[in-house]
Amino acid sequence: MSETGNVHPEDAAEPAVKINDKRRFKEDGLPIEVDVMRPESTEVGRLTSELEAAHRRINELAAGLQRSESEREAFKTRLTRERDQLLDLEKGKVALVLLEAIDDLELCLTGDDSPISKGVRLIRDGLVKRAEEFGLERVELKGGAYDPNLAEATDMEITPNPAEDGRVVAVLKAAWTLKGRVLRAGRVKVAKYVQPAQA
Repeated sequence: MSETGNVHPEDAAEPAVKINDKRRFKEDGLPIEVDVMRPESTEVGRLTSELEAAHRRINELAAGLQRSESEREAFKTRLTRERDQLLDLEKGKVALVLLEAIDDLELCLTGDDSPISKGVRLIRDGLVKRAEEFGLERVELKGGAYDPNLAEATDMEITPNPAEDGRVVAVLKAAWTLKGRVLRAGRVKVAKYVQPAQA
Protein backbone atom coordinates (compact mmCIF):
# COMPACT_ATOMS: atom_id res chain seq x y z
CA MET A 1 0.00 0.00 0.00
CA SER A 2 1.42 3.44 -0.88
CA GLU A 3 1.60 6.46 1.33
CA THR A 4 -1.38 7.97 -0.38
CA GLY A 5 -3.54 5.07 0.72
CA ASN A 6 -4.02 3.69 -2.74
CA VAL A 7 -3.62 0.01 -3.35
CA HIS A 8 -1.23 -0.90 -6.13
CA PRO A 9 -2.29 -3.79 -8.32
CA GLU A 10 0.91 -5.65 -7.64
CA ASP A 11 0.34 -5.30 -3.90
CA ALA A 12 -3.26 -6.73 -4.01
CA ALA A 13 -3.57 -10.42 -3.26
CA GLU A 14 -5.71 -12.51 -5.51
CA PRO A 15 -9.20 -12.72 -4.06
CA ALA A 16 -10.31 -16.23 -3.08
CA VAL A 17 -13.05 -17.53 -5.35
CA LYS A 18 -15.64 -19.72 -3.72
CA ILE A 19 -17.46 -22.11 -6.06
CA ASN A 20 -21.03 -22.87 -5.07
CA ASP A 21 -22.25 -24.37 -8.39
CA LYS A 22 -20.81 -27.87 -8.27
CA ARG A 23 -22.61 -28.93 -11.45
CA ARG A 24 -20.14 -27.13 -13.73
CA PHE A 25 -17.00 -26.75 -11.60
CA LYS A 26 -14.85 -29.02 -9.46
CA GLU A 27 -13.93 -28.18 -5.86
CA ASP A 28 -10.63 -26.62 -6.98
CA GLY A 29 -12.47 -24.20 -9.31
CA LEU A 30 -11.59 -25.89 -12.59
CA PRO A 31 -14.48 -26.53 -14.99
CA ILE A 32 -15.84 -30.03 -15.34
CA GLU A 33 -15.32 -31.30 -18.83
CA VAL A 34 -18.58 -32.44 -20.40
CA ASP A 35 -18.47 -35.50 -22.59
CA VAL A 36 -20.92 -34.59 -25.34
CA MET A 37 -20.94 -38.17 -26.53
CA ARG A 38 -22.49 -39.30 -23.21
CA PRO A 39 -25.17 -36.76 -22.31
CA GLU A 40 -26.79 -39.11 -19.80
CA SER A 41 -23.81 -38.56 -17.53
CA THR A 42 -24.62 -34.88 -17.30
CA GLU A 43 -27.38 -32.82 -15.82
CA VAL A 44 -28.67 -32.11 -19.34
CA GLY A 45 -28.91 -35.82 -20.03
CA ARG A 46 -30.79 -36.42 -16.81
CA LEU A 47 -33.20 -33.59 -17.53
CA THR A 48 -33.68 -34.81 -21.09
CA SER A 49 -34.57 -38.29 -19.91
CA GLU A 50 -36.97 -36.84 -17.30
CA LEU A 51 -38.58 -34.72 -20.01
CA GLU A 52 -39.00 -37.74 -22.27
CA ALA A 53 -40.53 -39.69 -19.36
CA ALA A 54 -42.89 -36.77 -18.69
CA HIS A 55 -43.89 -36.70 -22.39
CA ARG A 56 -44.60 -40.44 -22.32
CA ARG A 57 -46.72 -40.02 -19.18
CA ILE A 58 -48.64 -37.13 -20.74
CA ASN A 59 -49.30 -39.25 -23.85
CA GLU A 60 -50.49 -42.14 -21.67
CA LEU A 61 -52.80 -39.85 -19.73
CA ALA A 62 -54.13 -38.25 -22.92
CA ALA A 63 -54.83 -41.69 -24.42
CA GLY A 64 -56.57 -42.72 -21.20
CA LEU A 65 -58.67 -39.57 -21.29
CA GLN A 66 -59.65 -40.21 -24.91
CA ARG A 67 -60.61 -43.80 -24.07
CA SER A 68 -62.61 -42.58 -21.09
CA GLU A 69 -64.38 -39.98 -23.24
CA SER A 70 -65.22 -42.51 -25.97
CA GLU A 71 -66.49 -44.99 -23.35
CA ARG A 72 -68.63 -42.23 -21.82
CA GLU A 73 -70.09 -41.37 -25.23
CA ALA A 74 -70.77 -45.06 -25.95
CA PHE A 75 -72.46 -45.43 -22.56
CA LYS A 76 -74.53 -42.31 -23.18
CA THR A 77 -75.59 -43.61 -26.60
CA ARG A 78 -76.46 -47.04 -25.19
CA LEU A 79 -78.44 -45.45 -22.34
CA THR A 80 -80.37 -43.26 -24.79
CA ARG A 81 -81.11 -46.27 -27.03
CA GLU A 82 -82.29 -48.36 -24.06
CA ARG A 83 -84.46 -45.49 -22.81
CA ASP A 84 -86.03 -45.10 -26.27
CA GLN A 85 -86.68 -48.86 -26.44
CA LEU A 86 -88.32 -48.75 -23.02
CA LEU A 87 -90.47 -45.79 -24.07
CA ASP A 88 -91.46 -47.62 -27.26
CA LEU A 89 -92.40 -50.67 -25.20
CA GLU A 90 -94.59 -48.56 -22.93
CA LYS A 91 -96.09 -46.77 -25.94
CA GLY A 92 -96.83 -50.18 -27.42
CA LYS A 93 -98.70 -51.27 -24.30
CA VAL A 94 -100.83 -48.13 -24.36
CA ALA A 95 -101.33 -48.44 -28.11
CA LEU A 96 -102.63 -52.01 -27.79
CA VAL A 97 -105.42 -50.76 -25.53
CA LEU A 98 -106.26 -48.08 -28.11
CA LEU A 99 -106.25 -50.67 -30.92
CA GLU A 100 -108.65 -52.90 -29.00
CA ALA A 101 -111.05 -49.95 -28.72
CA ILE A 102 -110.74 -49.31 -32.46
CA ASP A 103 -111.44 -53.02 -33.18
CA ASP A 104 -114.53 -52.95 -30.95
CA LEU A 105 -115.86 -49.89 -32.78
CA GLU A 106 -115.23 -51.52 -36.16
CA LEU A 107 -117.30 -54.54 -35.05
CA CYS A 108 -120.19 -52.16 -34.31
CA LEU A 109 -120.11 -50.69 -37.77
CA THR A 110 -122.73 -51.91 -40.21
CA GLY A 111 -123.13 -51.16 -43.86
CA ASP A 112 -126.05 -48.79 -43.33
CA ASP A 113 -125.91 -45.00 -43.04
CA SER A 114 -127.89 -44.74 -39.82
CA PRO A 115 -127.02 -41.90 -37.43
CA ILE A 116 -125.60 -44.41 -34.94
CA SER A 117 -123.29 -45.93 -37.57
CA LYS A 118 -122.15 -42.46 -38.62
CA GLY A 119 -121.40 -41.57 -34.99
CA VAL A 120 -119.47 -44.80 -34.41
CA ARG A 121 -117.53 -44.25 -37.65
CA LEU A 122 -116.61 -40.69 -36.57
CA ILE A 123 -115.36 -41.95 -33.20
CA ARG A 124 -113.43 -44.77 -34.85
CA ASP A 125 -111.86 -42.38 -37.38
CA GLY A 126 -110.85 -40.02 -34.57
CA LEU A 127 -109.18 -42.85 -32.64
CA VAL A 128 -107.37 -44.03 -35.79
CA LYS A 129 -106.10 -40.47 -36.36
CA ARG A 130 -104.84 -40.27 -32.77
CA ALA A 131 -103.17 -43.68 -33.12
CA GLU A 132 -101.37 -42.45 -36.25
CA GLU A 133 -100.24 -39.29 -34.42
CA PHE A 134 -98.92 -41.60 -31.71
CA GLY A 135 -96.65 -43.23 -34.32
CA LEU A 136 -98.80 -46.24 -35.17
CA GLU A 137 -99.32 -47.26 -38.77
CA ARG A 138 -102.08 -49.47 -40.06
CA VAL A 139 -100.77 -52.02 -42.55
CA GLU A 140 -102.93 -52.50 -45.62
CA LEU A 141 -103.17 -56.26 -46.12
CA LYS A 142 -106.21 -56.81 -48.36
CA GLY A 143 -105.33 -57.73 -51.93
CA GLY A 144 -101.63 -58.21 -51.17
CA ALA A 145 -99.65 -61.41 -50.85
CA TYR A 146 -99.99 -63.13 -47.49
CA ASP A 147 -97.02 -62.33 -45.19
CA PRO A 148 -96.86 -64.46 -42.03
CA ASN A 149 -94.72 -61.74 -40.37
CA LEU A 150 -97.61 -59.29 -40.60
CA ALA A 151 -100.69 -61.43 -40.19
CA GLU A 152 -102.05 -64.73 -39.04
CA ALA A 153 -104.16 -66.69 -41.52
CA THR A 154 -107.27 -67.72 -39.59
CA ASP A 155 -109.43 -68.67 -42.56
CA MET A 156 -109.03 -69.88 -46.12
CA GLU A 157 -111.09 -69.34 -49.22
CA ILE A 158 -110.89 -71.64 -52.23
CA THR A 159 -110.33 -69.87 -55.55
CA PRO A 160 -110.33 -71.24 -59.11
CA ASN A 161 -108.05 -68.38 -60.24
CA PRO A 162 -104.31 -69.28 -59.92
CA ALA A 163 -103.37 -65.57 -59.85
CA GLU A 164 -105.22 -65.16 -56.53
CA ASP A 165 -103.39 -68.03 -54.79
CA GLY A 166 -101.84 -66.82 -51.51
CA ARG A 167 -103.57 -63.42 -51.66
CA VAL A 168 -105.37 -61.86 -48.71
CA VAL A 169 -109.07 -61.70 -49.58
CA ALA A 170 -110.42 -60.34 -46.27
CA VAL A 171 -109.00 -58.67 -43.16
CA LEU A 172 -110.62 -59.84 -39.95
CA LYS A 173 -108.35 -57.78 -37.70
CA ALA A 174 -105.98 -55.04 -38.90
CA ALA A 175 -102.19 -55.27 -38.48
CA TRP A 176 -100.41 -52.32 -36.89
CA THR A 177 -96.74 -51.31 -36.70
CA LEU A 178 -94.89 -48.90 -34.42
CA LYS A 179 -91.66 -47.44 -35.83
CA GLY A 180 -91.39 -50.19 -38.42
CA ARG A 181 -91.84 -52.99 -35.85
CA VAL A 182 -95.00 -55.11 -35.88
CA LEU A 183 -96.95 -54.13 -32.80
CA ARG A 184 -99.91 -56.37 -33.50
CA ALA A 185 -100.25 -58.95 -36.24
CA GLY A 186 -103.46 -58.95 -38.19
CA ARG A 187 -105.91 -61.78 -38.81
CA VAL A 188 -106.76 -62.48 -42.41
CA LYS A 189 -108.54 -64.81 -44.81
CA VAL A 190 -106.24 -66.14 -47.53
CA ALA A 191 -107.17 -67.45 -50.97
CA LYS A 192 -106.06 -70.98 -51.88
CA TYR A 193 -106.03 -72.04 -55.52
CA VAL A 194 -107.65 -75.37 -56.24
CA GLN A 195 -107.88 -76.58 -59.81
CA PRO A 196 -111.51 -77.07 -60.82
CA ALA A 197 -112.61 -80.66 -61.33
CA GLN A 198 -112.75 -81.78 -64.96
CA ALA A 199 -116.07 -83.26 -66.06
